[in-house]
Amino acid sequence: MSVLTEVMQLIHEKFGIDLELLKPEASLTQFGLDSLTLVELLFTIEEHFGIEIPDTRSDVVTLAGLAKLVEEQVAAKQP
Repeated sequence: MSVLTEVMQLIHEKFGIDLELLKPEASLTQFGLDSLTLVELLFTIEEHFGIEIPDTRSDVVTLAGLAKLVEEQVAAKQP
């Protein structure tokens, strides 16, 4: 399963957003996720993937961008 697919599944499970609406180019805010909800999502992603997303990288606005950031953090964690 790709990181993008896993992130989309996490969003679906946590916030009940239909998977068919979750497109890679979709803005995270278009689903009604406010800043507090986005922080909650980032914590969920960090826990799921066993990574830490730097605060300096909180500028991600699309699902594809978020998935790319997660991939980078997972790769950086690899020995």
